[in-house]
Amino acid sequence: MPNKIRWGVLSTANIGLKKVIPGMQRGEYTSIVAIASRDRTKAREAAARLGIATAYGSYEELLADPNIDAIYNPLPNHLHVPWTIQAAEAGKHVLCEKPISLTVAEASALLAVRARTGVKIGEAFMIDCHPQWIRLRALLAEGRIGELRSVAGFFSYYNVDPGNIRNRADVGGGALMDIGCYMIHASRYAFRQEPARVLGLVERDPRMKTDRLTSAILDFPATGAFLGGQSIFTCSTQLAPYQRVHFIGTKGRIELEIPVNAPNDRPTRLFVDSGSDLFGGGIATETFPVCDQYTLQGDAFSRAILDDAEVPVPLEDAIRNMAVIEAIFRSADTGQWETPRHG
Repeated sequence: MPNKIRWGVLSTANIGLKKVIPGMQRGEYTSIVAIASRDRTKAREAAARLGIATAYGSYEELLADPNIDAIYNPLPNHLHVPWTIQAAEAGKHVLCEKPISLTVAEASALLAVRARTGVKIGEAFMIDCHPQWIRLRALLAEGRIGELRSVAGFFSYYNVDPGNIRNRADVGGGALMDIGCYMIHASRYAFRQEPARVLGLVERDPRMKTDRLTSAILDFPATGAFLGGQSIFTCSTQLAPYQRVHFIGTKGRIELEIPVNAPNDRPTRLFVDSGSDLFGGGIATETFPVCDQYTLQGDAFSRAILDDAEVPVPLEDAIRNMAVIEAIFRSADTGQWETPRHG
């Protein structure tokens, strides 16, 4: 059994070139051996810049390479499922960028593909691999803030370029698909269950038709000893850049300072507030050493392949997250509570 998984990258998307590939190249169990673009010149330029041995002028060429074990798929949202299917059919494991699909039905189709091909397919919510999120779950499990009852999140950036892929409604752009998905994932991650119903409010850009300002309420039902809880969040593609998530319990509060775009060149911080002093006297700060969550994600996925274990964010989780996204959009249209439907 090799001690490193050989990865190929589908496309020269910015997220891959600037963040994911450099991170994965520092991995202990991960080796980036090829990159593909529909423009061979772009592929060669990217390969030269990043020190990747092989550049292909088509995605098909990369998938046909027998020396590649796994594929990282950062293509635009509407191409996630089609090319994940082709990669799986070629016998490659697939780490696909979020959101994994445009619909629940589309994502669910990957279950049969995974069963038929025997490969591993996962969604790239890299935050699950970052120490601050792992520590969050530990703090919640030990009852540091009592019982978790509320999650409040905010995530925004400003981009009004109509040519940007995130502002194209026809390919799955917009705030909820691009960044609201993180807030949904964070809530489900913390509560460790699914919301029973959701309420959504969407404002669309009149020209680009994408949702530029979206807010939602997720209602997590009481089960057993759990009293139930609620999550609220707002996401926007046309507000000042900001991100924060708060987890509020019966005896305290946890705050992640930079929950999603955690830097790879400085420590990150988590705050645990006892609630004893509104001026901050009851806040304890935990600091996490410098790390790269893309390195950790790549190694976690590679280890799952090497050990034949579960990937960090499996298809089942991806489908449930997409079900909440769909329900929020339905709610925005109907003006009513909607139930996520994931199969």
